[in-house]
Amino acid sequence: MAGARGSGLSAGRKSHPLPLFVRGCGILYVMKVLFLFLAVAATAFAAGGPGLLLSYYSKSDFPLTADPNAPHWKGVKGVFAANGPDGEPVPGHRTEIRSRWTNGNLYLLFVCPYGELYPHPNPTQTAETDLLWDYDVAEAFIGTDFNDILRYKEFQVSPQGEWVDLDINRHEPPKHDTSWNSGFKVKARLDETKKIWYGEMQIPMAAIDARKPAAGNAMRVNLYRIQGPPPHRTFIAWQPTHNPNYHTPEAFGRLMLK
Repeated sequence: MAGARGSGLSAGRKSHPLPLFVRGCGILYVMKVLFLFLAVAATAFAAGGPGLLLSYYSKSDFPLTADPNAPHWKGVKGVFAANGPDGEPVPGHRTEIRSRWTNGNLYLLFVCPYGELYPHPNPTQTAETDLLWDYDVAEAFIGTDFNDILRYKEFQVSPQGEWVDLDINRHEPPKHDTSWNSGFKVKARLDETKKIWYGEMQIPMAAIDARKPAAGNAMRVNLYRIQGPPPHRTFIAWQPTHNPNYHTPEAFGRLMLK
């Protein structure tokens, strides 16, 4: 046959379907190597990694304490946001974020070291505070529509327990709807001796995701802080936006329910 002549094989012999390195090493050996590679990759994924925040399942909801040593938070592995929007180091502001989930809610805990506070002069915990981002806040941007990354939700908590939630639509013209109400709850706690403030969010799953909560579900997220008084405010981003505007959904990382 022409194909056999071209390959240097006799007409009665078929070409081996396996690559040369497999034939040289043996199929069993290659399968062992492949298994080891997949096991290492799975371990790395399970432990989290750059751009991945794992949210750990809880069988029941729990009270908000804003305390990383509370039973439901103690030992939970999180991620750290230590850099600015361009990826530049921001000394003294290495922020830890942990997450848990239940069948009804997504929880986020922010551990926020600070140099100088810049609180709202008239705080309220009974109604949302528009323009809260003009003061000290921790923020979570969460989207679950992977086909339209310009639609997502925004949640903020302050060191004084203030809050605001927004429905974001970055299609032109952009719309940030502060009238949207997710029903989320917050708790804040301030340790002036250690110069750390803690913020916790309880976000109803139904407000952010149309899917039934289940292990393996992924969300598009980025996590931020704005800290300190003007004109030299400190900006911290978990995933660098390379843009002065935090509303850069192309830069979002992933949160996965585990």
